[in-house]
Amino acid sequence: MNSIDSPITIALIATNVIFSLIAMSNQEVKSKAIMWPYGVKRYNQFYRFITSGFIHADYMHLFFNMFTLYFFGRVVEAYFSMYGLGGNISYIILYFLGLIASDLPTYFKYRDDYNYLCLGASGAVSAVVFAAIVFNPWGSIYLFGALKLSSFLYAVLYIAYCVYMSKKGGDNINHDAHLWGALFGLGFTIALIAAMQPDLLQYILEELKNPKLLGKD
Repeated sequence: MNSIDSPITIALIATNVIFSLIAMSNQEVKSKAIMWPYGVKRYNQFYRFITSGFIHADYMHLFFNMFTLYFFGRVVEAYFSMYGLGGNISYIILYFLGLIASDLPTYFKYRDDYNYLCLGASGAVSAVVFAAIVFNPWGSIYLFGALKLSSFLYAVLYIAYCVYMSKKGGDNINHDAHLWGALFGLGFTIALIAAMQPDLLQYILEELKNPKLLGKD
């Protein structure tokens, strides 16, 4: 699989990089684009649900999200086309609805807090990661590049970690966005498969009956 086969993923990465670099060097742009729940409620600035997902706090934040999107996004983009699941249109819908859905709990939680701000593509990226997991639940993921475990086990641990850290707080990371983005990606992809390719869903369900917690490849 090469970049030519993944035009939407490459376009999303390029857009994120361009707008993030602009926002990092221009505070006015960053202020207008960042997710500000109070501004959404008070001034109807609903565009922030989208624009906040295309800017990042720093280079490491941007790199980690785009690195993850590159590897998982290309897989989902290919699967959606290969299995007749709406192709690029469905992939784009997954990404942008994932972006919005991941921020909705944050909006309702902080809509009366004038000082709360958040940014980044993490919610949409989490949706893409969990969409990929649906297709290959026992495939291998290497945590920190070394610890091998199945996609399914990774998903369970990821959700548990997000719930725990969301309750704990204190690290300036919007774990709610990660959690709800992941859950949206999971639900959206399962619903899409059930509606358009029910035989594929049956195959995935059969796969789940043969667990390989440390990955099958």
